[in-house]
Amino acid sequence: MEQETVDGGKGTIGLDGQGILQLIWGQGTVLTAEDVRAAMDKINKLAGDAEYPMLIDITHTQSVTREAKSAFSTKCAASRIALVGSNPVNRVIANFAMSRRTLPVPTRFFASHDEAITWLLTPECS
Repeated sequence: MEQETVDGGKGTIGLDGQGILQLIWGQGTVLTAEDVRAAMDKINKLAGDAEYPMLIDITHTQSVTREAKSAFSTKCAASRIALVGSNPVNRVIANFAMSRRTLPVPTRFFASHDEAITWLLTPECS
């Protein structure tokens, strides 16, 4: 999978061979609204006119600002989103991000990368 760096340098995005967009945030990242918008812009350019399921790896994310949380309600080329993390801090970050009642697509947190991929590739998931 060829990866492109998100403007601001805090993450990378790519489209894998299974047709899943993968956004990986870097070590110690504090996500701001600008970071989220930059990632969405890169995702939309990569996807063109199509929509793809998307995996967002927040394993190394330190925190998410309130303004970034608001930016999550903006629709991008993701048809559904799996947030993947490996520890309780990641779950708190995911819960914070998912607490928007207006998320534009089905979104879930997974501690397992494989479970996230299975969910993303299941057509009737929600």
